[in-house]
Amino acid sequence: MNLLMVIFGLIAILAVVGTVQAFKERNALSVLFNLGAAVIFGGFTIATVVFQGYPPSL
Repeated sequence: MNLLMVIFGLIAILAVVGTVQAFKERNALSVLFNLGAAVIFGGFTIATVVFQGYPPSL
């Protein structure tokens, strides 16, 4: 679960970067999907840290 949380966090960060680039290119569909990915994967990462702890308790 620990490695999965790191991967989800990296995906969320890259989605935020993609959102900024999509705003620069004025691509509405890309903004929508990037924001959705950032919210979902960022939420999974935050929820995992809150409920499981970092590093996760055994």
